[in-house]
Amino acid sequence: MTAISMTGFARSRGSHGTLEWTWELKSVNGRGLEIRFRLPPGFDALEVQARQALQARLKRGSVQVTLSLAEHAQAPSLRINREALTAISEAIRAMENIIPMQPASADGLLRIKGVLEEDAGEAGDADARDAAMLASLLQGIDALIMARAEEGARISIALQGQLARIAAIATESRGLASLAPEAVRQRLADTVARLLESSTALNPDRLHQEAALLATRADVTEELDRLDAHVHQAHELLNAGEPAGRRLDFLCQEFTREANTLCSKSFDIKLTRLGLDLKAVIEQFREQVQNVE
Repeated sequence: MTAISMTGFARSRGSHGTLEWTWELKSVNGRGLEIRFRLPPGFDALEVQARQALQARLKRGSVQVTLSLAEHAQAPSLRINREALTAISEAIRAMENIIPMQPASADGLLRIKGVLEEDAGEAGDADARDAAMLASLLQGIDALIMARAEEGARISIALQGQLARIAAIATESRGLASLAPEAVRQRLADTVARLLESSTALNPDRLHQEAALLATRADVTEELDRLDAHVHQAHELLNAGEPAGRRLDFLCQEFTREANTLCSKSFDIKLTRLGLDLKAVIEQFREQVQNVE
């Protein structure tokens, strides 16, 4: 499984009668789910169902939905009003019995108002039109989700690589010879010896107590253990296949806290450099996490 991105774009089209339309859906990063519509006048009634459809499928992101229309002219569909034609024919026959007159022609009858009517057909069926519009919007939502998933797959590759780098730095830090207990004790013992040689006023017992305290503070084992635990949890969140952006963002804060502590405790230049590298990777990880749903 991979992470889902909040970034994506999709377009879907549809038509009904002489009307054609295009839905465009654009999604970018957002703290929550924010949906904004740009609908032509007279189509505001679509927003309620469209919003519900998006809320059912998306959890986070700022989504812009735009509907564009195009009306195509076509020859009107005509039908004969048989009731009107029958009534006119009967009136003509009645007049023929009264006064002599030429038989009525077909084109003459069709010119009489009410005999030939325009058939509204599908153009007058707003409910069918709206249903077709919503159906094409659902196709657009499916396409947007696919686009976000594809972007999420690319982000997941970057995140996995950064987590691997964080784990590697933690492992390298553990392997530093300068962090071995014996090395720490020897360095502090040398420091105490130099201080005692330089001044007889210093209390040896007090110096040893301070040295023991410094040795405890210099131990970064807990920080490295927590880094490993955070890396493991981040992998679990990425592989869960569920929206995890908020929890990953929280993990970034924990990563940063451990990296800062590592640097503050460091008394070795190599460990300091590793701590700075770690902070750089964590910042890259945090930037990518901002895109995750």
